[in-house]
Amino acid sequence: MNKKEIEQQVVENYQRDEQMMVLVFAQWCINHDLDPLNLYMRAYPQQTVNDALKQALDLTVPKSESEDIPDETLLGVLSLFGNDDLAFVVTEEIAQRNKQ
Repeated sequence: MNKKEIEQQVVENYQRDEQMMVLVFAQWCINHDLDPLNLYMRAYPQQTVNDALKQALDLTVPKSESEDIPDETLLGVLSLFGNDDLAFVVTEEIAQRNKQ
């Protein structure tokens, strides 16, 4: 592989991993009866709806068919991709859930 091919491979891997992060977020929301679009807009009110999130929603399954996604896993994945604002909103939702 030449340098350009390696760079392309790195970009493709990052994009694939980012899509997986969005899917994990969307499925976690579904599993906790939360609206992923609503949480996203709370975290990033200046942005339009994220196309990757729309695509991920098409891939989610009902919570009865999903594996559990631990809160810590989601927060770690969001942190890995620098989604600190979204992680903050998720943390607020976790705190609210724990109060109940």
